[in-house]
Amino acid sequence: MSDVTLDPAGHDTPAPQKRKSRFRQVFARDQKAQFGLTVLGLFIFGAIFAPIIAPYDPNEMTLNMMAGPSGENVLGTDDLGRDLFSRILHGTQISLFVGVATVSLALFFGVLLGVVAGYFGGWIDSVIMRYIDLQWAFPNFIIAVYLVAVFGTGLLNVIVAIALAFLDDFARVARSMVLSLKQEQFIDAARVQGFSHLRIMVRHILPNAMAPIIVLATVSVSYAILGEATLSFLGLGVSTDTPTWGLILADGRSFISRAWWLGVFPGLAIMLVVLSINFIGDALRDALDVRDTDV
Repeated sequence: MSDVTLDPAGHDTPAPQKRKSRFRQVFARDQKAQFGLTVLGLFIFGAIFAPIIAPYDPNEMTLNMMAGPSGENVLGTDDLGRDLFSRILHGTQISLFVGVATVSLALFFGVLLGVVAGYFGGWIDSVIMRYIDLQWAFPNFIIAVYLVAVFGTGLLNVIVAIALAFLDDFARVARSMVLSLKQEQFIDAARVQGFSHLRIMVRHILPNAMAPIIVLATVSVSYAILGEATLSFLGLGVSTDTPTWGLILADGRSFISRAWWLGVFPGLAIMLVVLSINFIGDALRDALDVRDTDV
């Protein structure tokens, strides 16, 4: 495929430069995407500098139990006197890490299976897709709960469990893109030149199939964050001494009627991050949609 396109004036414009220009235009006009980038950027900043920004140790217990928001404790304290703002801030580290690590793992293995199945076809495609169909029959969350229940709790097990639950989505999208792309003339030209199967898949097919995969990966980060929060809320997440948003909600659920801040603030953090990622995903979908030529 050509890496050069024509701009409105008829001049040659490199494809990467055109994509960058399209990204800038889409995000410049999409106020929801701008809001998402700003909010997500603030959460990422808070996660990176949590040890510096947090006024207290997230697990430090005091006698100031279930105190409402004040100058001393911005978001109040929980039933053990722990500062809620510090706990939410440190919980951001875990939630964002789980979201990115989970999707990265699911993306790598899911795309690998999808590309191999779509490219080679035949019995290889049948074997891989029968497994994907089997996993597709079960809800993602049920699979994650089952895997954590079997292999135990802990950060690594949570990441692997959620990644395996999302693997089938990436495999299906990758396979569908490969099935359409491998019939293109530039793939036939690569075969005629004697390129290996690996080179054709990595250098020619995969780059042209990445647009919907990138959008799916972006949106899946929000689902992974929700999945981790749900597992932690049910007691199937990370260890109890690790502050996560789901665990903070679980600790305060018995006191929400007396201390509203224990449910509102961690729930608000989850909502804002998930909403921001979804807004960004919508903008990415528009920017990567080659059928939409009007920006």
